[in-house]
Amino acid sequence: MKRTFQSIIYIAFVGISFWALIKAITTYQNPFSLYENPLVWILIVALALVVLVKEYFNHTVQKIAEEFKMEKEGIVPEEVDEWAWAKKLVRRFTRTRAIEEEHTIELDHNYDGIKELDNVLPPWWVYLFYVTIVFGVIYLIRFHVAGGDTQEMEYEKSMAKARMEIEKYKAATPNAFDVEKVELLTDASDVNRGKAVFRLNCASCHAPDGGGGIGPNLTDEYWILGGGFKNVFNTIYNGGRDGKGMVAWKSTLKPQDIQKVASYVISLEGSTPAKPKKPQGEVWEEE
Repeated sequence: MKRTFQSIIYIAFVGISFWALIKAITTYQNPFSLYENPLVWILIVALALVVLVKEYFNHTVQKIAEEFKMEKEGIVPEEVDEWAWAKKLVRRFTRTRAIEEEHTIELDHNYDGIKELDNVLPPWWVYLFYVTIVFGVIYLIRFHVAGGDTQEMEYEKSMAKARMEIEKYKAATPNAFDVEKVELLTDASDVNRGKAVFRLNCASCHAPDGGGGIGPNLTDEYWILGGGFKNVFNTIYNGGRDGKGMVAWKSTLKPQDIQKVASYVISLEGSTPAKPKKPQGEVWEEE
């Protein structure tokens, strides 16, 4: 009666816990987040501990019962090989022969007294070979008969899907800043904003009037990475040459501010700085 009651309690606990766990997984947005839902992990740990304790108890009781049975039959428990089942399983999957039985598979010839055994292929190897044949047939049908997608085709489809999602996002958010379609600003308020940002972040290298210092002169017609609004914007946004030159400002400044700074830099061309630096780069002409 006591064992029956314990079994009922165990089955009820496992069933209710499993139901609660499924309910939590389907209800919570991040059910396995330890910080958001610690009770889920507490339930998982408790359920696992109860099952392990129950199985350990059953194993212990079964072992004691087997020892009593062996004692009644006159068998000494210490002499029983507990790993006999594992050894039997290994022999079954390897088909190995004991040393005493090797004479049954000896071949007739020998090499300077060294005899050769006629061992069969291990079953595990044979089964694995059969699996590769089945896989090869499925692969052949999937990709060469049914015309399945190759890795290159899957990549192209993923990229096309990503481009569609980007365009969909742009259409849904018309006010989003598009770096590819950025244009020169000529409004006085935008240029003045660009001037303020320039003097705060760029004047230390290019001088407040753009005449140059550590960085090149921004008022002449010579450019290291190309002139024009698009080139200036890209240089500020992505940085200059690798290992030298200006750092990328895209992680520091907003794209809108970079657009205004680039517009201000373009407005400096042809101005007269106090101490202009010697020209660097090449003369750039708009195509």
